[in-house]
Amino acid sequence: MKQKVRSKRKETSMAQREHWTSRFGFVLAAAGSAVGLGNIWKYPHMAGSNGGAAFTVVYLICIAIVGLPIVIGEFVIGRRTQLSPVGAFDTLAPASKWKYVGFLGVASAFVILSFYSVVGGWTLRYTFMALSGNFAELAGNSALSSETFEKFVSSSWNPVFWHLIFMGLCIAIILNGVKSGIERWSKIMMPLILAILVVLVVRGITLPGGMEGVKFLFLPKFSDLTASSIVLALGHAFFTLSLGMGTMITYGSYLERGQNLLSSSLWVVAVDTMIAMLAGVAIFTLVFAMGADPAEGPGLIFVVLPTVFPQMPGGVVWGTMFFFLLFMAALTSAISILEVVTAYFIDQRGWTRARATFIFGSVIGVVGLFCSLSLGGFTDFKTLFNLSFFDFLDYASSKYMLPIGGMLTAIFIMKKWGIPAFLTELHEGIEGKFRIPVRAALVLLSIAAFVVFMIILNEIWAVITGHPLVF
Repeated sequence: MKQKVRSKRKETSMAQREHWTSRFGFVLAAAGSAVGLGNIWKYPHMAGSNGGAAFTVVYLICIAIVGLPIVIGEFVIGRRTQLSPVGAFDTLAPASKWKYVGFLGVASAFVILSFYSVVGGWTLRYTFMALSGNFAELAGNSALSSETFEKFVSSSWNPVFWHLIFMGLCIAIILNGVKSGIERWSKIMMPLILAILVVLVVRGITLPGGMEGVKFLFLPKFSDLTASSIVLALGHAFFTLSLGMGTMITYGSYLERGQNLLSSSLWVVAVDTMIAMLAGVAIFTLVFAMGADPAEGPGLIFVVLPTVFPQMPGGVVWGTMFFFLLFMAALTSAISILEVVTAYFIDQRGWTRARATFIFGSVIGVVGLFCSLSLGGFTDFKTLFNLSFFDFLDYASSKYMLPIGGMLTAIFIMKKWGIPAFLTELHEGIEGKFRIPVRAALVLLSIAAFVVFMIILNEIWAVITGHPLVF
């Protein structure tokens, strides 16, 4: 009886399901999901701390061999089933435990947005700081900038306020659905992100000494590359594309038949990678032109750059543009993550969009409040595995939940659904005689799964022994 009710609910959901209005809108929305803080915040400081161009080369190779196959796989699963992750796996493998891979994706989305929205609030706060000229007193003073940032994130209610504003914007966009919410705003924000990045790149390379930043990013010295840097590049290539959290499955489920998933996937990966490269150029040209340290680490964005912009002519304008860019990148990713959780309750529980969005947007907002307070507002939270609650959620999701979800998705396609059935769905919408051989698909998915497995194994080994397998 329960199975019949569940099936009827799924059929109703599929019949009433919204779809993207165009391929262009879908590509922008999916690229917006992939383009986030990982591209503009995390990639530049990782490259700066791990050999610059050599790290970039490895990162691009990993995007091709790890990221692309799993992106395609998630899109195919979503379009085939027209359901969010739990329903998708349950439909393709009924009466099996594979649906728990979908549950892992929904849980990952919930966990990630809880702390991601806190950082999103930081970007919004720093946008207003730049606009109001508050960076002027930080010019050339990294110590004061670091103190200012630490004081802000560790205070009780100031970062909470900005976090709640950020979550409110996410909820407002998701409430309007796929066409009027996600697609509409992606069409506005993604071109703005690209336009602002191009302006910042042009400004950076025209500064005296700016081209040194370009050389640092694109002229590799493989002697600077370590084995641990390679592991970092593998992991970041996976995480930057929003894989393993059900986002691409959910977005794929809003596609109508006939969409060329292969070319769309290539476009999404290309746009994501291009924005990461442009962000690197924009940041490193400024850093080198102003004599800052490119290997500063995670503080490169919130500590170093606020000291750099005031030293430039028109620094208020450039600083405001940069942090507004960072805010929009965070928002395009955050709405896709919230949509994963919302879509689950719409598809599997029969909730209305308004109910699902309000309730779980609010719940995530509350969890995010504790994440923010754990950074200093209430120090009692800093007892969980010797990490703050914020850092614990970040560590658990990025190191384990996402890669396990992506690896299991690749294994599911190979072992349960089957490569032939997968390719039949993928080839739907591809014009002409082009077809991917079964063996080629099997090899690509196997490599992707193996690489992710090695990343997970390396992390687990490090936790158990205190030393990673790869030094």
